[in-house]
Amino acid sequence: MAETTPATPGVVWHWSAAVRGALYALPAGLAALHDPGRGMALAIGVLPAAAIGLLPTRRARPVVLLAGLSVALPMVLGSLLVQVRWVAVVGVFVLAVAAAKLAARRRFGALVLTLCLPMVGVGFSYTDIASALGFTVLILLGSVYACLLSLLWPEHPAPPRPEADHRPLTPAQAPDYGLRLGAAGATAAACGLALAPTHPGWPVAAALLVMRPTAEMQRLRSVGRLLSVLVGGVAALLLLRSAPPHWAYGCAAVAAITVAAATQGSRWYVLPAVPTFLVLLLLLHTDPAQAHGRFDERVGATLVGVALAYLFGLLLPRLLHRARA
Repeated sequence: MAETTPATPGVVWHWSAAVRGALYALPAGLAALHDPGRGMALAIGVLPAAAIGLLPTRRARPVVLLAGLSVALPMVLGSLLVQVRWVAVVGVFVLAVAAAKLAARRRFGALVLTLCLPMVGVGFSYTDIASALGFTVLILLGSVYACLLSLLWPEHPAPPRPEADHRPLTPAQAPDYGLRLGAAGATAAACGLALAPTHPGWPVAAALLVMRPTAEMQRLRSVGRLLSVLVGGVAALLLLRSAPPHWAYGCAAVAAITVAAATQGSRWYVLPAVPTFLVLLLLLHTDPAQAHGRFDERVGATLVGVALAYLFGLLLPRLLHRARA
């Protein structure tokens, strides 16, 4: 009888990764003692390293720098595009179509499609270019620090590769998927600019992060992302309502990055709770009275993005298939 591979647990916890995550977040925790906003920004900067995990060889670990660049530079691009609203809407459509074609032809195209493109949407929330550049610098500093720290760990054998989260597109699939992805991103951008002027990038990021070429993965990510955002938002709301001192913000930053690192590899969609938690603390630490409104805005934007991803990613292909049949 053939042996069956046990299913990955819904949530995994690795103590060695937890220790590494706490060390990643240590500068953020110390910075929060003096300025909670800067501490949260530094924590977001080391988040890509915590999410990727420790790569087997030291030679491969500088990929953390690439991840930091893949987050930071697209955010600046999004901040530039949103200076003119119609340019932002058209721009995200064009970038989505181009990213789909690139993913079908180049290996690194999957990174552009699944990470860089949603970060352009996140950049729509930063209409102040100077703020976007400052945030970018903190992300890059966090990436450099996390990369250097990861080199202290010994090399280890590579684990079995899990099933890919994103199947590569074929050149035949790319045009159709790119058009639908671009339509989802552009519609989310228009909705965000019209309905959530404070943070118009949130529905765009939700739509582009959730939408996938395979129906099964998109369904899992849709439900998982929404629940994860709710958990992170409620945690931030409870902390803000207690009017915490600065040291509590530092502990919160360390705890959040520790959780992100320790649960890396979980089957459930745990990670979005961490950036939601950190972003709300970053935005609201100076005015906790706005916490309820920003929480509602975050959840509402996520619902809009997930709904648009469902429309263009699942419902529209089904309707087109029936019409052709």
